[in-house]
Amino acid sequence: MPLGLVLTASLGLAGAAAANAQDSATAAAPEAKAGEKLSYVVNTAADRGTVERVKREIREADGKVVATYGKIGVIVAHSANPEFGEELRAVKGVDSAGATRTAPLQAAATTEVGKPVFVKEPKKASTLAKAEAKGQEPLESLQWDKRAIKADKAAKVDEGSRKVTVGVIDTGVDDTHPDLKPNFSARQSANCVGGKADTSPGAWRPYNPDEDYHGTHVAGIIAADRNGVGIAGTAPGVKVASLKVSEPTTSLFYGEAVVCAMVFAADHGVQVTNNSYYVDPWLYNCDDHVDQKAIADAVQRAVKYAQRKGVTTVSSAGNSSQDHAASRIVDDTSPDDGTPVKRTINPATCPDVPTMLDGATSVSSTGPENLKSYYSNYGRNQIDVTAPGGDRAFQTPEEPAKDGGVLSTMPNGEYAYLQGTSMAGPQVAGVAALLKSTHPTSSAQEISWLLKAQAQTLPCPASYDPDGKGTYAATCTGVKGNNSFYGHGLVDALAAVTK
Repeated sequence: MPLGLVLTASLGLAGAAAANAQDSATAAAPEAKAGEKLSYVVNTAADRGTVERVKREIREADGKVVATYGKIGVIVAHSANPEFGEELRAVKGVDSAGATRTAPLQAAATTEVGKPVFVKEPKKASTLAKAEAKGQEPLESLQWDKRAIKADKAAKVDEGSRKVTVGVIDTGVDDTHPDLKPNFSARQSANCVGGKADTSPGAWRPYNPDEDYHGTHVAGIIAADRNGVGIAGTAPGVKVASLKVSEPTTSLFYGEAVVCAMVFAADHGVQVTNNSYYVDPWLYNCDDHVDQKAIADAVQRAVKYAQRKGVTTVSSAGNSSQDHAASRIVDDTSPDDGTPVKRTINPATCPDVPTMLDGATSVSSTGPENLKSYYSNYGRNQIDVTAPGGDRAFQTPEEPAKDGGVLSTMPNGEYAYLQGTSMAGPQVAGVAALLKSTHPTSSAQEISWLLKAQAQTLPCPASYDPDGKGTYAATCTGVKGNNSFYGHGLVDALAAVTK
């Protein structure tokens, strides 16, 4: 599910004693019924002999192999056999296997709370002339977020390299948008829905531009071109690619699609991926639940593979105003493709995927006043860095900006404000792209280190209760250069191109 809007569903982690976690996780695990076809990930040793043998076992268990990622030992399969997962877990060489969804292979509906606030590009010649005189894009004065991370100053030094591409793993990108078309890389784009890459022309675009706008908005934050049109991206000189993973008619992001996207990006020369979502249908994937364990295992393998291939994985932390380092958090939203069941889980053994996986750079959100956004998740040693994601409710932007959200591109050539950690993540992905442009031989791990080393320190606020009622009250813990709200601090685009 994308994390660009504040949702009614809680997007935080939960913790409890192991026995309690197991009981609740089991209660939230509907079993496959005869005749219902589900999608599965089967994770094996990453050698050809084992993979081929397990594929034969899949077919013998009445399964169909949909895609094989032999380099990481992940096989995507479909089956209507209700015992399929259990049978595959008993196969020699299988490390984990489980269903990636609880609903049969057809889309389910989701609901988002909060809508985009659209902004029209100015048409008055005098307004456009003023922007041009200042070296700005027509709507750049409204982009308080870019000034916060010094992206406007960075652009005067270096806009980023065309040799660097950021892959947007999301709902698809409208590459016909005039602010995205100059920087779009079709050869590095694909539709990964279902777990197998479709590279046919336009397959990477949103299914429904009126609803699936999330990926287009994210892409503009990263790399909207400085071309005298609309807005400016954090890294306006780099390329952006679309890796579509959301199901048709929904915003559900299943594990097999995410694995496909991460591996495709790694194999097609993408240097950074932006991941502004959590993998559905489970908000947290517990080790003691066979299906959830398999999902987390498959995506973790893909993240590590991408990292080895030089891809920096940037991930949004989520929008539930919850502490990822807490000992007890309740999840009452999973599975989100069926009937949710309330469960108390242990975050140490139930990661939010992908933001809590090894190798992912986790990003919290700030508002116009450089305070944690009221909705943003946080956590000591869980947040790596922070970036502007917006806060319309409690933080006021400087003039002439009128909205505390983040302004970016929308399908059909439009522009709108949105808020969420989804908007913070791509700011960081853009800075990572600038770092890769400046340090082309640096590894993915080194880029992640530089993001933290160059970040602008944000100390804990004296107190945090934005509505004065305790609704979003939170306690910031840690030291000045590494705390639970902001990690190592606010990313710095200028430092990325000058240090």
